[in-house]
Amino acid sequence: MQLETRYARLGRDRIAYQTLGEGPLVLVNAPGSFSHADVVFEDPAAVLYYRRLASFATVIHFDRRGTGGSDPAPSDARPPWERYVEELTAVLDAASAERAAILAMFDVGPLAIWFAATAPQRTAALILANTSARHLAADDYPIGIPPEVAEPLRAAMEEHWGTEELVRWLVPSRADDERFRRWHAKLQRTITSPQTVQAFIHDSYTVDARPLLPRVKAPTLVLHRRQFQLVPIAHGRYLAEHIAGARLVELPGTDGPLVWETPELALDAIQEFLTGARRAATPDQMLATVLFTDIVGSTQQAGQLGDRRWRELLELHDQAARRWVEAFRGRLVKSTGDGILAIFDSPVRAIRCAAALAEDLRGLGIQIRAGLHTGEIELRDGDVGGIGVHIAARVMAAAGPGEILVSRTVHDLVTGSGIALQDRGTHRLKGIQGDWQLLALADP
Repeated sequence: MQLETRYARLGRDRIAYQTLGEGPLVLVNAPGSFSHADVVFEDPAAVLYYRRLASFATVIHFDRRGTGGSDPAPSDARPPWERYVEELTAVLDAASAERAAILAMFDVGPLAIWFAATAPQRTAALILANTSARHLAADDYPIGIPPEVAEPLRAAMEEHWGTEELVRWLVPSRADDERFRRWHAKLQRTITSPQTVQAFIHDSYTVDARPLLPRVKAPTLVLHRRQFQLVPIAHGRYLAEHIAGARLVELPGTDGPLVWETPELALDAIQEFLTGARRAATPDQMLATVLFTDIVGSTQQAGQLGDRRWRELLELHDQAARRWVEAFRGRLVKSTGDGILAIFDSPVRAIRCAAALAEDLRGLGIQIRAGLHTGEIELRDGDVGGIGVHIAARVMAAAGPGEILVSRTVHDLVTGSGIALQDRGTHRLKGIQGDWQLLALADP
């Protein structure tokens, strides 16, 4: 997804923002104070998530001062809600948006409440996701963070910022994905520095938007995950109880962001809330790495071995395939007669599964070729389809005997994993538009 970054002016400061989509409704995406649109769109799942938002709204994403492509945070002593309100106002003015719905998460939630309560003429709707009206505990707000926990938590965030450790806190659903952990650590480092993170967290501890909740007149949707540890669901329930007419949708899962764990549930709720219509019924879709394999020279081998021996060999092949796909936590969709179709949620595990299966089968005198591609697929009553599946099949068809080929998409996703891939040039894939760069696993 190619985005053009523009700048809103706030005095001498510049605030980086991007817009995507052309829907009649303007939606400000505020995923906490920490964002960097140029980098987050490197992740395929994020692209799918934001593409869906942009299918029914014009989405504005901006980096707060001190983060991403914006100028440094101001050093004045004004409260954080004042700075946020003027930043958001500047971005809306630059984008020529008179009114907007606001999707606010994490520490930006209370700040968005201030905006909605003090600028009702510019707030079309309010969506509060995995956030709260106040972060710290008080005598009349026991569900907040206890004082004895708040400072150690802030220190830990500063210590672990820019490392893979934060993935286990923020995106537990992807904590076992090595490629994702490395990329997410890179995302953190590009967003801002550890000291700025600590300053933002300190500011968030000073905010209490509870007195403004009765003044929020915009239609409000509260989305909250039931098992998100950093902001327990009691905060979401409090918001829904104290904003007139607010609707609460409790989401399954443990992630803070909405992007990577059951995103379709959040997206369906957001679309219905903003447009009044559910998404049209379509086949279930997901992002997956698709693996196709094929036995080299299967027709010749069947003729040489005879039907009985060939069936026995195929059974050994199928047993090995089931064993290795299961070992690498994939799903064996089906046997293709002399090969398999399997899907994985990790391209690294998919490649390693293909390599392990190829090595295992060599011991049986079976040589295979394999092709892999990561893309969107459709789930169809136990089978899979869609363009992602077609591309993986065509990548396999381009592989030579014993070769494991991957698309450039897979290559980009496994960068930094230690998997060595060799360029095999560009290819025309039958039935697929454009030229495709393919790469081969070195020494499979």
